[in-house]
Amino acid sequence: MTELTRKWTADRIYDELRQGIMTLDLYPGSRVTETELAQRFSVSRTPVREALQRLAVEGYLTIRPKHGCYIRQLDVFELAEYYDVRVGLELEGVALTSQRVPYRELAQLADDWDPRKLMYGSEGTECFKDAEEAFHIRLASLSGNMVLVQYLKGVNDHIRIVRRLGLPDTESVIKTYEEHHEICQRILANDLAAATNVLRAHIHESQTKSREVTLVQLEARRRLREEEG
Repeated sequence: MTELTRKWTADRIYDELRQGIMTLDLYPGSRVTETELAQRFSVSRTPVREALQRLAVEGYLTIRPKHGCYIRQLDVFELAEYYDVRVGLELEGVALTSQRVPYRELAQLADDWDPRKLMYGSEGTECFKDAEEAFHIRLASLSGNMVLVQYLKGVNDHIRIVRRLGLPDTESVIKTYEEHHEICQRILANDLAAATNVLRAHIHESQTKSREVTLVQLEARRRLREEEG
């Protein structure tokens, strides 16, 4: 097998497993093994191992040597604490950005999220969800504090699954455009109070919707597993 083919196979396995985790088809806490997955995808264990290691680094699962891999559990109380940290980090990032106001970068970020353009589409696709998460990292990066950015990325690794479930419909997507755009415009207008108010409300609403959708999805998956079992 060539290096190119091996790499493509690992990426394909990663994408499918990640999708299964994100949609809760791979139920939180469930166990998977390299051998089982190798049989499922009709490949050797090497690309499976690469895919699992990548998922582990990104926080989707835990690898326990000689025991297998366990899909990350979803603890709504722990997730709430991560959201609290996220709010603190992002608000501090905005405060630092408002002191230096990188106009060109902020204007570009605002333009990318102009609700009249719908640059990332009007549906909650994977592309849109990637862009939504990237917006907050881009905004934090404008603070000039890369330590803050790294901490925010770490928090995102822990809340990514529920965060993406909180974008289930077009209405949520359009509102995300509007709020992202307004946050940038408020900073550009040197209105820090308004920018932080919009950002705080934006994150808290996302948290609430994500929690509601997650609980519903978990219950539906639990019942399905019981029926199949």
